Amino acid sequence: MVNLLLELALALGSAGALLAVIRLVRGPRAASRAVALDVLTLITMPMMAAYAIYAGRSIYLDVALVYGILSFLGVTALARYADRGV
Repeated sequence: MVNLLLELALALGSAGALLAVIRLVRGPRAASRAVALDVLTLITMPMMAAYAIYAGRSIYLDVALVYGILSFLGVTALARYADRGV
């Protein structure tokens, strides 16, 4: 039962990631693309955690944590770039 729920969560996360990628590619403005990229990272982090549980490998949780930290730093740098124009 747990594996079925994890597979369902991964499938729904993949669908959400696909929609975010579509918005990332077709976004009319740079701000829309930046938000789509942030949403994509917010979707993939729990997907990594679900896959870690599904596969029984705890190292993927560390990867998701580092990915989240780098994503935060990237979005912060992008926001500072867009605000200053530097």
